[in-house]
Amino acid sequence: MEILDIIDTHTHAISADTQRYPLAPVGGHQSDWSRKRPVTYDALLAAMDEAGITHAVVVQASTAYGNDNSYVAAAVKAHPDRFSGVFSIDVLAADAVAQMRRWLDAGLSGLRLFTTGSTMPGQAGWLDDERSFPVWDYAQAHKVSICLQMTADGIPALRGMLGRFPEVRVLLDHLARPDLAGGPPYDAAAPLFGLAEEPNVYLKLTSRTIGEAARGASTPQAFLPLLVGAFGARRIAWGSNFPAAEGALSALLAEAEACLSILPETDRTWIFSNTARRLYASAAPQRSGADENEE
Repeated sequence: MEILDIIDTHTHAISADTQRYPLAPVGGHQSDWSRKRPVTYDALLAAMDEAGITHAVVVQASTAYGNDNSYVAAAVKAHPDRFSGVFSIDVLAADAVAQMRRWLDAGLSGLRLFTTGSTMPGQAGWLDDERSFPVWDYAQAHKVSICLQMTADGIPALRGMLGRFPEVRVLLDHLARPDLAGGPPYDAAAPLFGLAEEPNVYLKLTSRTIGEAARGASTPQAFLPLLVGAFGARRIAWGSNFPAAEGALSALLAEAEACLSILPETDRTWIFSNTARRLYASAAPQRSGADENEE
């Protein structure tokens, strides 16, 4: 089975026009990557063409724009056939559901909760705050996927939310940043593997994860088969993290393809394209020959 198209579930775009798209980073200071190597959505599109990537999910750059998702919306409006958009909001705000509807109406497809990151280290404690329940309820009712930028310290709170909102599809950015350096049997990553029993938890396998899987006593060849064995390829989606991750998009894709080459082609087809379609209906139409509803 040939993989005819590739969907990147984790890219970012930064405008050169700071008047039209002013900076307002979460945490109060801009991330190094967005300052040193910003990529406009047109440049992102060119990088996708060079790499052979059919479709990309543009994730709100919270460390540049906070909760103003205007540039993501502009990218999707300009190229709806090539981009899907994921927005961020203040889920604790009284008007959070109204803000969610605003960005969905603007053509964006998914929600991201930013509970940790380079400008906001540690794990924020608001993930299971009851003030966020209306947003989770709306996401559950309207089948809006939620991706979480979080650490493993947030997994207990996530489990509580999954118990309360069992139909919400949750996608963990960077696999919730597990510590893999100890190598097999990956005891330090036990909280992550424990989430395999939660059927609506999906994983975003990024360049950051691949780097972590090669740290210390770990290798991607040891880690990836265990991960796929626990969660199944149908719950794993690849994302480059470009341009937050250094290097050309084509090189990030090549690295991922090399690491995942140990897996059966059916699994790779799901990871590189079909899982993304489960999570984001706006992703490019299926053309790979795999049945995306197959279990």
